Amino acid sequence: MTKDACKKIVLDIIADIAPDEDLSNLKSDVRLRDQMQLDSMDFLDIVMELRKQHGIEVPEADYIHLASLDSCAEYLTPKFEALGK
Repeated sequence: MTKDACKKIVLDIIADIAPDEDLSNLKSDVRLRDQMQLDSMDFLDIVMELRKQHGIEVPEADYIHLASLDSCAEYLTPKFEALGK
């Protein structure tokens, strides 16, 4: 899986949990919380959807790796590859 495909997965999850957010102008290197109205429950929903939809476990200690789209891609791409996706 490419990093761009990984970013798309994260954006699709965000679109589902925060349908009112405009995702068209997100900067991939800026923290998601700085660009959108995501609260801690929204963030947990992202983590839960990664597990539910894709079988990706993100331990709480690793949440910091999901701060921006770029960091999500860096963190999640090897996890998807390990699952053969």
